[in-house]
Amino acid sequence: MNMKKAIYSILFVVLLLLGSCEIDNYPEPQETLKGRIIDATTGELVLTDQGSEGTRIRIRELSWKETEEPEPFTFWCMKEGVYQNTKVFKGYYNVRVDGAFIPLIRLNNQGDTIADETKNVQIQGVTEVDFQVQPFLKVEWVGTPTVQNGVITAQVKVTRAVSPTDFKEKIEPMGNYDDNFLNITDVQFMVSETPYVGYRATHGDPRRKVYEYGGDSFEQYLGKTLTVTHNGVIPSGRTVFIRVGARINYATEGVRRWNYNQAIRVDIP
Repeated sequence: MNMKKAIYSILFVVLLLLGSCEIDNYPEPQETLKGRIIDATTGELVLTDQGSEGTRIRIRELSWKETEEPEPFTFWCMKEGVYQNTKVFKGYYNVRVDGAFIPLIRLNNQGDTIADETKNVQIQGVTEVDFQVQPFLKVEWVGTPTVQNGVITAQVKVTRAVSPTDFKEKIEPMGNYDDNFLNITDVQFMVSETPYVGYRATHGDPRRKVYEYGGDSFEQYLGKTLTVTHNGVIPSGRTVFIRVGARINYATEGVRRWNYNQAIRVDIP
């Protein structure tokens, strides 16, 4: 009798294992979601970093039939201000982007939604979804960088891409507003051997130089030409890519993100 019980127990376990090995018949995701992050004022792409300090795209399926809502799926915008994901399941989604710009979804202290500029879209085939946003800053090259004895010197200009009045109008209703949010805290000169130069690619690189500014001390430099350089010396014959980022004292989704200029190539003679 004990032997029969043992055999039945083994058969039961085997059946459970076979049931758990059922083949997944769901087709692989094949739809594409792509788009651009555009400065609402200038029509230019909003340049970013590639990684958690850059522009984040978050999609949440709205056509889910189960009782529990699935977790949002997150990926990152490319440094040029465009994004693309070619492995999305067909369905109806909410698409949201967060970056160095006025948040698209804004809540007050009570958790009530006071603005929602995200988009609900049906993703099927190739679906393009562009967002017009208000960047915090605009960073521009002035002239052409120069190289002397392995040191690159460049000139940049930093201006506000959203006015202080407009910034306050959008951010203050969210609660806990502080005029110090608008202060520009740092300008960073970044160097990398890859064209994906940004904070993420140069994190820990000793050549990255940080220019820090306390309080509102950067106000005097807004719209003026600044001369910046990096730390150390770059050996002759190297090809590097440089970029400058600047950020304000305000975090979106808990991260203080940089606004960037274009990455450019520099050959060291």
